[in-house]
Amino acid sequence: MKKTVELKLFPDQIDDQSFIWKSAASLAKVNLDDVSHVEVDRRSIDARGSRPVYRLRVDVYVDEMPEKQPSQIEEFSDVSSAKKVYIIGAGPAGYFAALRCIKEGLKPIVLDRGKDVQARRRDLKAIQQDGVVNPHSNYCFGEGGAGTYSDGKLYTRSKKRGKIIGVLQMLVEHGAQDDILLDAHPHIGSNKLPKIVSALRETIEKFGGEVRFDSFVTDIDMVDNEVKGLTVNESENIQTDNIILATGHSARDIYELLARKSVYMEAKPFAIGVRIEHPQSMIDEMQYNQAEREENLPASSYGVVAQINDIGVFSFCMCPGGLIVPAATAPGELVVNGMSLSRRDSPFANSGFVTSVSVEELAEHGYEGLFATMNFQKEVEQKMFESGDGTQKAPAQRVKDFVNQKVSDELNPTSYIPGIYSADMNALLPDFIAKRLRKGIIEIDKKMRGYNTNEANIIGVESRTSSPIKIPRDRKTYMHTEVKGLFPCGEGAGYAGGILSACMDGENVASAVKRWIVIGS
Repeated sequence: MKKTVELKLFPDQIDDQSFIWKSAASLAKVNLDDVSHVEVDRRSIDARGSRPVYRLRVDVYVDEMPEKQPSQIEEFSDVSSAKKVYIIGAGPAGYFAALRCIKEGLKPIVLDRGKDVQARRRDLKAIQQDGVVNPHSNYCFGEGGAGTYSDGKLYTRSKKRGKIIGVLQMLVEHGAQDDILLDAHPHIGSNKLPKIVSALRETIEKFGGEVRFDSFVTDIDMVDNEVKGLTVNESENIQTDNIILATGHSARDIYELLARKSVYMEAKPFAIGVRIEHPQSMIDEMQYNQAEREENLPASSYGVVAQINDIGVFSFCMCPGGLIVPAATAPGELVVNGMSLSRRDSPFANSGFVTSVSVEELAEHGYEGLFATMNFQKEVEQKMFESGDGTQKAPAQRVKDFVNQKVSDELNPTSYIPGIYSADMNALLPDFIAKRLRKGIIEIDKKMRGYNTNEANIIGVESRTSSPIKIPRDRKTYMHTEVKGLFPCGEGAGYAGGILSACMDGENVASAVKRWIVIGS
């Protein structure tokens, strides 16, 4: 027999297994001596009261044990001689497409322009310390994609719980802590993700798939709107009738390649703004009502939103106890992003603070055509870079000074390793963007008192929130609406918004490829 109950625990009770068992048995109205197992199924923090509490959904087993979750890897078999499926991109969408291909009896061949996770570290160090951007290996490009070295938050708005659990279980089987199976907002951490990503690759290769690094796709061969092959590094020609395109939201050269091939795409809305960085202790006090956080409470996070003239201004990719990192993908541009290590023990809390930008709004400002949103994004990034000293040192301003349109005389300490310098962010950002961000901060400060403070910095620019281009596909077949054999996938195609959703999209697309190969639809 199994009964499910809801527990509310204070932080100092969360590690007391004896207390949890007693409380769960009491709520389930069963004798503690008859309880054979207690399993926490869901865990979240509720900070709405005077003292934060953990809320747990707990399964109480009487005279039985929970069924063991079967290993997904054990279902795999060797696909060395199977039909080949070419996947461009070794990010979460690409790797989970590859894993699903193996499950479907197909041989995945993953091509990535960047390097494996270990070799990639040297290029990240070059960005951080020397301001040198490798256009093929950086915080966005390389094994594991943008998520590997920029946090590993596993949030999604998807309601398909079964598929979410499947992805989380696969990550656990490859080294992630099993806490991600029960936390309401699971997080792995950039210090742990590289080993997990490497383990995913090892599984792909173990069962006959291939992963090739330093393999930049420079051409796609199409005849009569059908995929016929691709070219790698301008010299290696590969014949194939299928491509899963999982290149991520920053592969501008791939969009340009597709445009030259007259592949139909659309400009799409995205969001742009800044990173806002507060002392973590300040956010803890706002969220937990505690000047000094209790021992068993994690660094607190937040999610804020305001409507300014019916346009959203909101936090994005909030990183409690985190760091701000340089995320440019080409020389001559400056982009920032956020990340956290697994312990989330940095003294800083940072978040994207951005506003939505529509295709229609940009048209009013003279940006039109397929690349309207992408060109706007690029111009802002280049302006940020040109305002500096030619490195990845970033322009910044204290928050209240920004709101009051006053250049800061001095700046607060920051987690951003390349460094920051005082600048007029109102002048560097497009006027209509800066105006909405200023108003947004004022509105959010009404709900989260102290948010608008000169103890915090804003750092620019946060512009890689999502792809500025959409590559349309059929809802049922997942194939491009006009090009047979081309399967747009993940964030770069406009069909995902984070690690989890990209993983699930990769799985869906791979299954669609199998259906197309077997039955032609």
